[in-house]
Amino acid sequence: MTSASDLAQIRFDNALALFDEFVRNTIKHPDAATLRGLEGRFAERVQIQPSYWSQIKSRSRQIGERLARQFEQLCHKPHGWMDQVHTPGASNAKPAAEVDSPSDSHAPRDDDERFIIGLVLTYYRRHPQRARTRLLDLLGEVLTPTAASDAKGTPAPAPASKPAAAAKPAAAQGSDAHALWLRSQVGVAPLRQKK
Repeated sequence: MTSASDLAQIRFDNALALFDEFVRNTIKHPDAATLRGLEGRFAERVQIQPSYWSQIKSRSRQIGERLARQFEQLCHKPHGWMDQVHTPGASNAKPAAEVDSPSDSHAPRDDDERFIIGLVLTYYRRHPQRARTRLLDLLGEVLTPTAASDAKGTPAPAPASKPAAAAKPAAAQGSDAHALWLRSQVGVAPLRQKK
């Protein structure tokens, strides 16, 4: 078990590592405007006041649980990243054994996947019914591979230029979309609860 002082040190070191990463990513093409105010821009990115970031750096404030999760989310790091020791220069990628484990098979593996998942979740949370329908239209073949092939595994013929759904009445389309949504949920692991 990590003591509170050890955890505070780990979070402090990781916050500095995030700042260093931010600086490296920001000054790829350095100019005077880019170099000015990097600390303030980092504070803005992690959604805290520049003075608060200054207090963290001077160690007059510690990074609590909520702020650690905020840093992880806004810097696209996995949950719990701030609470773990990371060796400098080491890759943030998980070992292959962890990536392929059944419990994490649906967890995002890199920044691109986290970005896509974030977009989908944002869309779904704002418009759940519309998101279900549109996502199922886009991903229907992938989510229900048995619908795209017959019992022998032979792929079904390519759809005609006009999809059959366009000819159906709107009420039938809605019930089909809902049924497809329910079928696609079978076999998909639920999201893990936050700790």
